[in-house]
Amino acid sequence: MDRKIRLGMVGGGPDAFIGAVHRKAAALDGHFDLVCGAFSRSYEKSKETGEALHLDSERVYESYDQMFEEELKRPENERMDAVSIVTPNHVHFDPAKKALENGFHVIIDKPITFSLDEAKELEELTKSTGRVLALTHTYTGYPMIKEAKHRIAAGQIGDLRKIYVEYPQGWLASSLENEGNKQASWRTDPEKSGAGGAIGDIGTHAANLAEYVSGLEITHLCADVRTTVEGRLLDDDSSALLKFGEKVSGVLMATQVATGEENDLRIRLYGSIGGFEWTHTDPNTLLFKPHEEPAQILRAGTGYLTDLAAKNTRLPAGHPEGYLEAFANIYVEFATAVNDHFNGSYKSADDYDFPDAAEGVRGMAFVQNMLKSSGSDKKWTEFKV
Repeated sequence: MDRKIRLGMVGGGPDAFIGAVHRKAAALDGHFDLVCGAFSRSYEKSKETGEALHLDSERVYESYDQMFEEELKRPENERMDAVSIVTPNHVHFDPAKKALENGFHVIIDKPITFSLDEAKELEELTKSTGRVLALTHTYTGYPMIKEAKHRIAAGQIGDLRKIYVEYPQGWLASSLENEGNKQASWRTDPEKSGAGGAIGDIGTHAANLAEYVSGLEITHLCADVRTTVEGRLLDDDSSALLKFGEKVSGVLMATQVATGEENDLRIRLYGSIGGFEWTHTDPNTLLFKPHEEPAQILRAGTGYLTDLAAKNTRLPAGHPEGYLEAFANIYVEFATAVNDHFNGSYKSADDYDFPDAAEGVRGMAFVQNMLKSSGSDKKWTEFKV
């Protein structure tokens, strides 16, 4: 396809955080043109956002239902091709379902849906419609994460033995949800966030990252899920022992009450002859720790990296890339898949390097399994989807 992909958006109004991130990520490499949106439940706020983005006022809609209906009336050479869904969790499923049913491709913020049943239905709908659905598990987009994934698959650290993944935040150490903080309010509300608080918001990121880099799936877990702030309705602190089959074990920690921490996602993986370590606070660095040799510092943008990392890097070494670029890497791969769909060469999401509906299902299953394990007196809970 010799043009930009025409993108619509659901959510991302004036008070939103993640909507602006999605828009910047989509714009970064020039593959998308934002042409329409239903940015808020409030039509006034939706119009305010449309004006700020210099959109045609006729394509700023009161609801996503109206957007899908009106966009389908437009000629094929004008209507949107795909939609970005950036709403709170409880408003993921319905617009995604309707978009797929109406022939639009979908990119959606994580977690994929409000519940596991909804996630499974979206996965089946993606298969039956043949449309592309991508999920923005952002941290898989970092080039040095992709470098670690490639080197582990190539056997550089030998047989994998141990995985540690931790995601400490401190922003919910107090009851911000009772102080008018919109981001805290919906994330701690089970009617909007779903069954998981911290485990849904950041625990799913940690679990997804561990599976992505290792190439393995969690098979069993032993979890402790807690609520530490008095009166809070959802969990804000969790940890778990993990099994990835018979030979690989792990430890996961996801908490939003680690006072003083910002967003320090970290993963360490150890094999029989070496290990890798990556942290979100220094994302352009990957530490390689060979057995009985000095640790090596691998840096983004350098000539010695694999093609997978190079493909996801835009700047030379020493020029920092970060969160927006990692987000954009998922949008680029989504654009590739959408273009292939238009050209008739798209087969399935398995052929592309972005999180898809299947990973979304595993994310929702992670929440359910963590809660089940935490409420059980058994040491291990089998991870079931």
